[in-house]
Amino acid sequence: MLGGLWFRSFLGMSVDWLRGKVEVNQETIQRLLEENDQLIRCIVEYQNKGGANECVQCQLMLHRNLIYLATIADASPTSTSKAME
Repeated sequence: MLGGLWFRSFLGMSVDWLRGKVEVNQETIQRLLEENDQLIRCIVEYQNKGGANECVQCQLMLHRNLIYLATIADASPTSTSKAME
């Protein structure tokens, strides 16, 4: 799980949505949630192994994803109506 290859595989999608190249749909949201799950696992693993620099990189990616997902949720007209029901 540890290593540069992992970062390259996940940076692909993250960088694409930052550039606005990813359509926001249920599949995109699911992929980001799965990426967040993997990031959390890596953060724990890096913390246990003393990988402070790698841990911070994962935390920054997780933070960026969470902000993006929150922005999507705030902009979604259905999120407000579902919360009211």
